Amino acid sequence: MGDMEFRSGMKRLLLAAGVVASLTTAGTALAGPSKPVPYWASLSQDEARMRVGPSLDYPSNWIYRRRDLPVKVVQVLGLWRKVEDPDGARGWMHVRLLSDTPTAIVRSEVAPLRESPRDGSRALYRAERGVVGRLGDCSGGWCNFDAKGQRGYVKASDVWGATGG
Repeated sequence: MGDMEFRSGMKRLLLAAGVVASLTTAGTALAGPSKPVPYWASLSQDEARMRVGPSLDYPSNWIYRRRDLPVKVVQVLGLWRKVEDPDGARGWMHVRLLSDTPTAIVRSEVAPLRESPRDGSRALYRAERGVVGRLGDCSGGWCNFDAKGQRGYVKASDVWGATGG
């Protein structure tokens, strides 16, 4: 009987180890795929709090009310991301507040949105400093930019965000 008890005990031990390994893997999957930092993200909510530490126990140092605002993720800790905003402020945000949608904010005083990705092409719109938009493809120093339906090509140097540069 001693040998059967030993085998039964080993089976339980291996089963328990398998359960622990599964839970650990599931926890990692919930935290999202691991991306190399830094990487670009954007705010997915109309209101998002940046905190001084990676927990709801830490106070907020900023409250953003700007869906699609681009941020640069500089550190990952579980479900928390340390981000940098367009003005250089850094703090922690919960991953549910962030999106992978590529966006940018106009940093020059005025950025013409052009018909095609060339300096000489017709300007369709003029986006002022602080305008946030979603980005399409960026290449050759130009990005396809959509600010609430106003679309055109903007110079990558006129915006801050997921420009690939």
